[in-house]
Amino acid sequence: MIDSTIKSTRERVLQTLLKNHRCTIIDLAATVDINPISVRHHISKLQAEGLVVSEEERHGVGRPRQVYSLTEAGLEHFPTRYMRLTIRLLGQLKEHVPPEMVNQLFSKMAADLVHEYASTARTQGLSTEQRLEMVKYLLKEEGFNIEWEKIGDQFHIHEVSCPYFHVGQNHPEVCWIDQTLISTVLDLPTEKIKCVLDGDNYCTYVVVPNTVPALITSEEIP
Repeated sequence: MIDSTIKSTRERVLQTLLKNHRCTIIDLAATVDINPISVRHHISKLQAEGLVVSEEERHGVGRPRQVYSLTEAGLEHFPTRYMRLTIRLLGQLKEHVPPEMVNQLFSKMAADLVHEYASTARTQGLSTEQRLEMVKYLLKEEGFNIEWEKIGDQFHIHEVSCPYFHVGQNHPEVCWIDQTLISTVLDLPTEKIKCVLDGDNYCTYVVVPNTVPALITSEEIP
């Protein structure tokens, strides 16, 4: 009962941010009808999940105030007409275009994303751990919330939140985009061992250092 109440309150916080776009703690407390201390607690959890972001805003004389808004992942929490349009367009594309061309399209999108970040992703001479931190930063720019850990001689990359989730439910090929970025920045092959589309809590990729980099081709798209 307590868990469902907490979930309901956080859902109302997210809905308030969706409707009003930018809110202070006081704004949220008044709308959701809970005290500001409780709001801060819920906001902290939502920020940790990558759904909410804060920034300082000046409003005259005095200290700037913190305002909160939804991240791209937070917006993805609410299926919108825009999202439904995207899903329908992809559905029409797959009905009228041969599967190999669809695979090439997603492969090209992944390559373009990597190219877009090429100037940022200066990986020459970086350790695997440093490259993983770069992966974390780059995917955060795309709306992902990434954590990684070392288990034995492997690195496990967890996508705690994914901006492609709703699209991926109908078109799992979209998962190739982030996997390509991870493999390219690390210069190592990755293997997905968990996926939210299969009912797991989050997606997990496994990377084994000192392995021979695998060539990425459109035929390997899941």
